[in-house]
Amino acid sequence: MLITIISYDEWKLNSDIIVNLQKKGHTVNHIDFNQFKYKYPNFLFKIYNFFLKYAFNINLKHIHFGKKIIEKLDSMDKIQDVILITRGDYIDAKYILKIKQYSKKSIAYFNDNIRRYPKIIKIIPLFDQVYSFEKSDCEKYQLKFITNWICDFPEITDTPQIAKYNVFNISTKDNRQNTIKRIANELKNNTIKSKIIIYNKTKNKKEANIDYITNKIPLSTVKEYIKQSDVLLDVNKNGQTGLTFRVFESLGWHKKLITTNEDIKNYDFYNPNNILVIDPKKPIIPISFFETEYEEIPSHIYNRYTLNNWVNTIFELENH
Repeated sequence: MLITIISYDEWKLNSDIIVNLQKKGHTVNHIDFNQFKYKYPNFLFKIYNFFLKYAFNINLKHIHFGKKIIEKLDSMDKIQDVILITRGDYIDAKYILKIKQYSKKSIAYFNDNIRRYPKIIKIIPLFDQVYSFEKSDCEKYQLKFITNWICDFPEITDTPQIAKYNVFNISTKDNRQNTIKRIANELKNNTIKSKIIIYNKTKNKKEANIDYITNKIPLSTVKEYIKQSDVLLDVNKNGQTGLTFRVFESLGWHKKLITTNEDIKNYDFYNPNNILVIDPKKPIIPISFFETEYEEIPSHIYNRYTLNNWVNTIFELENH
């Protein structure tokens, strides 16, 4: 098949999807519209865009993304069998309709929820199929449910690794910040060594238990931190129950997980030995959680969440 993936690939998570599809014999193009930087001609345009967003739900940046995506599709000069769009709410609806003209089938995947991004509601009808990682959105809007995925990790060897950190987390500054601070303090009070990073592009703060950064670090560096840690920390956003990539990194790297997402108990891979669910307002992290080894989950459960199964499901492929 001819497949184009259109994504706002801020953290470079889509390359594995492309490699997986190519290994199956498909021709894959990737349009990363995170690369299409928009610059306001002058300050007045910034004010004008503010007015458009709040008065008419129109964003000049999203129009810009749409125009540049159409230019890329024009250059391919071939109708695609499938176009998959992630973060379609970042593209003006008018251009999503134009994008559809370049494919026989259009698919959307959302790993943010409608409560946080209500614009998603407007564009759902524009796609042939829509998937979401948020169960409540799937039930309310008749979407297809699918989680994020376990990336293609290297095989775990029996060679023991000495961990540098007990707990690792990296996130972007948002409404989770106070929760993360409480957790960082709880870890420190229990003398649990942690590496907690918050990306804040506008301000480089300094706190005893948290490292703030103003430039994003590459995914390869994040993987090194994960490898050097015993346990990963996952803090879900307010109103979100869909599982973040941190959950699937823990599965892929066979690491324990501390999470504020209560809904994780409803998944078949949940094991209280491996996963500690904490109260975001009053986090309690017992030392005993670190004193037991990770217990492997059954392979038939693990395989449901692999990238290969995700690709086969989204693109309706036979198992390879």
